[in-house]
Amino acid sequence: MAGSEHTSKQFDAELEAVRARVLQMGGLVESQIQLAIESLITGDVAMMNRVIDDDHRVNAMEVEIDESCSHILVRRQPAAGDLRLVMAIIKTITDLERIGDEAEKIARMAKLLSQKDRLHLPRYHEVKHASEIAMDMLRKSLDAFARLDLSTAAQVVRQDEQVDEQFRAIMRYLITFMMEDPRTISTSLEILFVAKAIERIGDHAKNMSEYVVYMVKGRDVRHVTVEEIEREVQQP
Repeated sequence: MAGSEHTSKQFDAELEAVRARVLQMGGLVESQIQLAIESLITGDVAMMNRVIDDDHRVNAMEVEIDESCSHILVRRQPAAGDLRLVMAIIKTITDLERIGDEAEKIARMAKLLSQKDRLHLPRYHEVKHASEIAMDMLRKSLDAFARLDLSTAAQVVRQDEQVDEQFRAIMRYLITFMMEDPRTISTSLEILFVAKAIERIGDHAKNMSEYVVYMVKGRDVRHVTVEEIEREVQQP
């Protein structure tokens, strides 16, 4: 009996260590987005290069956590809630790695934009606002993951609509800008790529929150409406 209890505690410690690594990876990805957006606005090329060069760190963390999860599945053969946790972690780190890729894309676009005449650049206010919503979604999804907080997870899913609306507004604005002055077409398209990357960050943060609902409730809510998710969260 004592041996079984020891094994159980050891297993709990392994799961907790992997959860902590996921949050650490999330912190790194969050930092990458912040730096990418800041470099876009300030034109700081050194910061852009740092984001691009550091992408390998995010990739390495994904591989390391994925291997840890594989070992847990093989050696521990978890069931029920523990199995859902491991599966959700594997999915979460995939989304985090893709968010890191989007941060790198923003930095690469920022480098291209930094080489252009800033007098002809559309203002970045709308892009910055969209990035702030997406960043808030990422923070909340990581918080929901850490605390298994279904209410916060539902908030993130709802916020995704705001990011989508911001993207559509930026696209409309840039189309008008290009029509008024065809010389701005290439620049506007690069800014549109940045806006699309931000919209994708929101999508990945939303996915991560849906995995929290799966962990706690055992229900896959990836392809249901926001209202259905909110109803699921409110049920005891």
